[in-house]
Amino acid sequence: MVEVVSSSKFDELFQPSWALDHFTYEGELLKLKLDNFSGAGFQSKSKYMYGTVTVQIKLIEGDSAGTVTAFYMSSEGPTHNEFDFEFLGNTTGEPYSIQTNVFVNGEGNREQRLNLWFDPTKDFHKYSLLWTPRQVVFMVDETPIREHTNLEHRGIPFPKDQAMGVYSSIWNADDWATQGGRVKTDWSHAPFVASYKGFEIDACECPVSTATAADNMKRCGSALPTMSELSLHQNHQLMWVRANHLVYDYCTDTSRFPTIPAECVHHRH
Repeated sequence: MVEVVSSSKFDELFQPSWALDHFTYEGELLKLKLDNFSGAGFQSKSKYMYGTVTVQIKLIEGDSAGTVTAFYMSSEGPTHNEFDFEFLGNTTGEPYSIQTNVFVNGEGNREQRLNLWFDPTKDFHKYSLLWTPRQVVFMVDETPIREHTNLEHRGIPFPKDQAMGVYSSIWNADDWATQGGRVKTDWSHAPFVASYKGFEIDACECPVSTATAADNMKRCGSALPTMSELSLHQNHQLMWVRANHLVYDYCTDTSRFPTIPAECVHHRH
C-alpha cells in the first residue's frame, strides 16, 4: 500500500530549515518574516514522487519591492530537478507577479512571468504543483497557469525519477526581483511577513535517500494522481491566463535564446 499524506497542519508535514527565530505560529497559521538580518525557510520532512502539493499563502502587504517569497519542489544534487513558484515583490499599487521555472537535470532558464488577476496580499490563495509522468502543472486557486509536458519521445528530458522535497522561503533579492533590480528593498517597511496555512501533500512518499531511482519508480509509478491531463475547461483557463496575464516567456525571448528551446517548439502552451 502506497502511503499518501495530507494535512493542513504545518508540523505534520514540514519543519523549519533556517532562521527559526523568524517563524511565528498562530494556531493553524504560520508566518515567516524577512528583515535586514535574515529571511526564513522551511522544508518537507519527506521526499515525494508524483502527486500534488498545495499551500495557501497571503503575500507581503504594502511595499514589498526587492523581496521574494518562494514555494517549490526540488530534488538534490548537481543534476537536480525543480519546479518553482517565485512571488516577486512590488511597489505599492502595482500588480503582484509570479515567476515560474522548471529545472531538468540541473538546467533551468525556463522562466515565465505573469501578473496575478487579484491582490494576493489581501487574502489567502491556493498555490499548487501537480507532477505526473506526463506533465508538471502550476495552479493558482485550481486555475492552471503553466503546463510543462513530457516530450521524451522528442528526445527532450523530463523530470521523472528523482524524489523531491517541498520547500518555501522568503528572502531579499533586490538585485533582480523588482523591475530587474532597479527598485531596492526599503528596510523601513520591515519586517516583511508572508502568512501560510492549508498545507497539503497528496503524493507518493519515498523512503530515505538510500533508495535508488528505480526503487522509487517501482514504488510510486502506480500511485499516480487522478488528473493525468488537463480538461477542456482547464485548457481554456490556461489559454485565458496566458492571453491576459503573461508578461514574460523564455520561449519568445530571442535575445536570450536566438535558437528557440526545443521544448518550446513542441509545447502547446
